[in-house]
Amino acid sequence: MGCDGGTIPKRHELVKGPKKVEQVDKNATLAARWNYCAISQRPLRKPIVACDLGRLYNKDAVIEYLLDTSPEKCVIETATHIKSLKDVKQLNLTDNPAWKGDQANTKGDKYEDMQRAAFICPVVGLEMNGRQKFCYLRACGCVFSERAMKEIKTEVCHKCGEAFKEDDVIVLNGSKEEMADLQRKMEERKFKARLLKKAKKSKVTEAVAKSAHTEEISGPSTPQKPKENKAALDKMLNGHSSSSSTEKSSSTPTVSGKACKPASGITKRSRTEIGEKSEAYKSIFTSHSSAKRAREEKPNWITHTAYYY
Repeated sequence: MGCDGGTIPKRHELVKGPKKVEQVDKNATLAARWNYCAISQRPLRKPIVACDLGRLYNKDAVIEYLLDTSPEKCVIETATHIKSLKDVKQLNLTDNPAWKGDQANTKGDKYEDMQRAAFICPVVGLEMNGRQKFCYLRACGCVFSERAMKEIKTEVCHKCGEAFKEDDVIVLNGSKEEMADLQRKMEERKFKARLLKKAKKSKVTEAVAKSAHTEEISGPSTPQKPKENKAALDKMLNGHSSSSSTEKSSSTPTVSGKACKPASGITKRSRTEIGEKSEAYKSIFTSHSSAKRAREEKPNWITHTAYYY
């Protein structure tokens, strides 16, 4: 059976079999993971940060992602575990002196080496292009190749001299097994941090409760005064006690039963001791009979007051 023009179709043109699985280019994946940000997919530019899972990000892209609180925010799978800037660490990278950047092939007439990287290991000199494993330290953020960490085993950073532990070594862009191990370690660190925070809060509340309980038992505490104020206070108290003792001794009755005279010298006499007043003394007051005049003797223009009656 033929078609127009006398052509004869073949079997693969008539019978469609299963599609071939597309293989991803390894060089393209390495370039995407080591040269581009995991959030914005833009080329990596300093300052560069890394998370606890070993992914690389531009710091400005992480800040923009955290500041976007709108409901239409696009949740990126590679950044779901980043809740704040404390979840990432700024890397201390070593520049590659042979790297010329975007100016190397501006005309397009030269061979562009895709394996050339912008950063290298400061100990061995390997380029950070994904061909060799690299890691960074959570304590200081310095980046080294795995070969350098194995050849020169130490507990101090090769670049800045800061001490670190084995758990502080984070592999950059590791395999699936390494990523699962880093995920487990990250969850353990967060769980320990939560327990430590709760323990600190409980200690603070216990200390406050104990102090309040001691204050209730001992009563309100009075502030201590300086020595000078204390001496002046003692002097005042001694003077007050001596004066009060003299007043009490003066006011207390004697053995015969008569009260002593007050210290001021003013004596009070009873009405019986004073006796009868003279007529001259009584005439001073308006209540005396001599001050009262008859109605005929009173002039009309004088205002009547109570003193005329």
